[in-house]
Amino acid sequence: MPYKAILFDLDGTLLNTLEDLHNAANRVLAARGLPTHNLEEYRYFIGDGTAMLITRALPEEKRNDETIRAYLKAFREDYGRSWKVKTKPYDGVTEMLDELTVRGLKIAVLSNKSHEFTNRCVHDLLPNWTFDVVLGQRGEVPLKPDPAGALEVAERLNIPPAEFLYLGDSAVDMKTAIAAGMFPVGVLWGFRPAEELRENGAQELIERPSEVLNLL
Repeated sequence: MPYKAILFDLDGTLLNTLEDLHNAANRVLAARGLPTHNLEEYRYFIGDGTAMLITRALPEEKRNDETIRAYLKAFREDYGRSWKVKTKPYDGVTEMLDELTVRGLKIAVLSNKSHEFTNRCVHDLLPNWTFDVVLGQRGEVPLKPDPAGALEVAERLNIPPAEFLYLGDSAVDMKTAIAAGMFPVGVLWGFRPAEELRENGAQELIERPSEVLNLL
């Protein structure tokens, strides 16, 4: 099928945000005398929104609504100051975006990161490309893997979901793509392993951003 658009996840797909998320969350925990976590653990904390990131980072006995709200507020304040210390596009992403632009494909972003931060990340770290739609977490729209956000992107671009490639690095992304009727492509440079992507419906796995061009 001739694909007309690509919908990207953000964290772990276009941008390597892991260190800044890890450092901000650990600072919040350490400042309050709670155990911190290593970088690899955060690979599995990320992907289901900021509230779930904080919930997973907290000890089980601290996972009540009041504590989660307090730590979430502290995390957002810290991350708001430190979110692009280490964060940058993955190797090959900029060249991929250049080629997709030359080919005239529509490109969009859908993230479980907050809508404000999603747009800020794209604006600051991917400024040389025009994304046709950029959507993050909004209160009125369910988080991925609910397909509502992906279907909204398709509707805004007036392109049928079946004509989208969906690139993501996690089970959440593969489930979203399938639920929305898009073609699920798992990226192996992100936060999760190939097994997770395959088990959750990836139709293709790619090791480098340039390989997406072979699917067009």
